[in-house]
Amino acid sequence: MCLAIPARIEQLLAGDSAIVNLGGVKKEISLALVEDVAIGDYVIVHVGYALQKLDPDEAERTLALFAEMDDFQRGTSA
Repeated sequence: MCLAIPARIEQLLAGDSAIVNLGGVKKEISLALVEDVAIGDYVIVHVGYALQKLDPDEAERTLALFAEMDDFQRGTSA
């Protein structure tokens, strides 16, 4: 199974690279597979590559679901 995670672009770097925020963790990724990406955009990231841009509302819903699953596993859900 593969897991691709929504991440917000925080900084654009030279050479088709960017710094993204993955749940508070900053990571350098490749943008070689996507076009027209700007700071603040969300992308789907898999093994260090942005695969596609993601609608901001969809990204927020997906991240909220991940947080809900984490809360449930920790036994802290309401």
